Amino acid sequence: MIVATSVDPWWIDLIKALVIINLLMVAFAYSTWLERKVLSRMQLRYGPNRAGPYGLLQPIADLIKLIRKEAFARVAAIDVLYIAAPALSTFTALAAFSVIPFGQGWHIWKWDVRGVVADVPIGLILVFALGSVGIYGFIVGGWASESKYSLLGSMRTCAQMVSYEVSLALSVLGVVLTAHSLKLTDIVNHQIHDQWLAGPQFVGLVCFFIAGIAETNRPPFDLPEADTELVAGYHTEYSGMRYGLFAQAEYVNMITLSALAVTLFFGGWEGPWAPLGPLWFLIKLGIALFVFMWLRATLPRLRYDQLMRFGWKVLLPVATLNALVTALVVVAA
Repeated sequence: MIVATSVDPWWIDLIKALVIINLLMVAFAYSTWLERKVLSRMQLRYGPNRAGPYGLLQPIADLIKLIRKEAFARVAAIDVLYIAAPALSTFTALAAFSVIPFGQGWHIWKWDVRGVVADVPIGLILVFALGSVGIYGFIVGGWASESKYSLLGSMRTCAQMVSYEVSLALSVLGVVLTAHSLKLTDIVNHQIHDQWLAGPQFVGLVCFFIAGIAETNRPPFDLPEADTELVAGYHTEYSGMRYGLFAQAEYVNMITLSALAVTLFFGGWEGPWAPLGPLWFLIKLGIALFVFMWLRATLPRLRYDQLMRFGWKVLLPVATLNALVTALVVVAA
């Protein structure tokens, strides 16, 4: 007799976690290649085209370079915090993806395998909580480096994240009120049975995307890493794989934010036709990542005062108003 269970055993969750982590590593590596290709084409250049066909082996060459590169540190650096900071940022970035649903689930032998590593009731809060903890890696790394440029970068990171994290949380409040759940699978199922929330929550989507760009330190909000002002910001004094971990954390955070936008506003794994499941999720995720890269090639970096003014005087009021209007509509309905 075949018995199916609705809860995955621990070893299935472990296998899924290992697969997702390795896929995120590959996605990070080839996101760097894709971004360089996109930027070069938009600037009428070729981009990576020497390491392998079409430069496809460039991420592997970069990895070998980072592994072989000397990992130096300032004499005055605080050793434990200096080393732990990039590891903390990378760990939280990878862990946040564990609650992102990428498929409805599959029946394999006698198990009903869910399309998510950890389907927790407070998945949305967990993503924001892990993102907030990961920010400490950037802040502590800059401070522990004992460098004025790194310290300025970490101070900018702290101010920018505090400013835009509030707007990021408020922008998804309308989605939570509409779906009546903090569980990401419930939000996707609500969109499957009703409609994608990108339409009703268009204002929230715009606020979420702008705040997400600022949260991931991506242009035009890359003030913590402003190379023309702060050398490289909080990771100025890092080299080798320690720097590589910071770069990985930034790209994985970008992938996670894009996946969260797909989940909250674009129906997750559901497509307009043909039940392709995870394939639709990957297509939407790829489009969201392309927009991140497109903005980097298009928009200049904001001044710091413009960044802070926009966050507090424009984005925060709009996100708050969107949440209030959604609450009134939900109550009236």
